[in-house]
Amino acid sequence: MSGLAERGAALLARRLAGSEPIRGGNLSGIARIVLDDGGEAIVKDGPAPLIEAAMLRAIRTAGIPAPEVLAADAAVLVIACLPTRDGDADADLGHVVARLHAVTGESYGWDGDYAFGAVRIDNRRGVDWPGFWAERRLLCHCPHLDAPLARRIEALATALPGCLPARPRPALLHGDLWSGNILIDGSRVSGLIDPACCYGHAEVDLAKLSLFGRPGPAFRAAYGQAEAGFAERQAIYQLWPALVHLRLFGSGYRSMVDGLLDATGF
Repeated sequence: MSGLAERGAALLARRLAGSEPIRGGNLSGIARIVLDDGGEAIVKDGPAPLIEAAMLRAIRTAGIPAPEVLAADAAVLVIACLPTRDGDADADLGHVVARLHAVTGESYGWDGDYAFGAVRIDNRRGVDWPGFWAERRLLCHCPHLDAPLARRIEALATALPGCLPARPRPALLHGDLWSGNILIDGSRVSGLIDPACCYGHAEVDLAKLSLFGRPGPAFRAAYGQAEAGFAERQAIYQLWPALVHLRLFGSGYRSMVDGLLDATGF
């Protein structure tokens, strides 16, 4: 971790006065550094720091709270520290995510692939949403799954044109929206972190947000009403992060994947 801290300080053209590791980064090394001028920053590595930097800048450009990118190279990302304090920010989160999703792209995907650890995220652009979700988010996992599970995924992917809208508005997605990636400061969101952005159906973020927990009713009241059919599509969108977790962390997530497939009818 000292090497990560030193590299972060060097990118800022400062000397390192101190550092401490930050817990909670399952897929990246993260440290808080103190510089010789008394300033502080967060340093992290990861699969593609330059792409993550571009994602954070896109979120900030949309007027959404996210850490400022202070420096980045091919190995390290340095971002500003954000305030955090316990509280209930569900209402503000609803407004924040609604503003994020109001940003519209020209097609689905992103300019550059990304990854969750060793699991690649294929972001090649497309204009057919069911095809994008089938190829880039579901079928890509099949070579890494046992045959019975792969067959279920393949059957669902074949049926997606009848399950998902053909061309929903390509909204700017955070891509990994769960409570661990939402920093709050009392009643407000101080920043969205660790993005895996692409342009796609806004329901992708909403489905992920309810996979490992669920915001209170103030979130939905602030965000707006669900689209008709969201309850039926939610499991389809939750399958992607569930499959990623299965590949990254093992068989403990198999029951989640099976349950979500049961919910889709496949």
